[in-house]
Amino acid sequence: MAQGWLEKVTGSFDDKKRWRQYKARKEQLAGSYRTTIDALERYFTYAGAIVKGDVLMQMLEDLADLIERAAADGTPIRDIVGDDPVEFAETFIRNYSDGQWINKERERLTDAINQATADGA
Repeated sequence: MAQGWLEKVTGSFDDKKRWRQYKARKEQLAGSYRTTIDALERYFTYAGAIVKGDVLMQMLEDLADLIERAAADGTPIRDIVGDDPVEFAETFIRNYSDGQWINKERERLTDAINQATADGA
């Protein structure tokens, strides 16, 4: 019972555990791969607008899987992100759009217009 109350105040312990595991995975990467994942994580944090913790963690874990595999295979970073890292990041983010705050606003806009047109306008 105390854990449930405490998690309401502090957030999910599972998400915090996943975050720590993700950070540990990043630390194991070689320099250029770590720099790449850090840069993508920063971009995702600002541009991704992911508000659901579980969606954010899934996205970061999937990113870690991708970068770890590339590092293990010796795949050059440019072969991962291409010539336009922003395009790569935007495409990657689109796979996790269900966690973005903008979806709520899109739904709100659509509902308002539907109601306005239903009222005979």
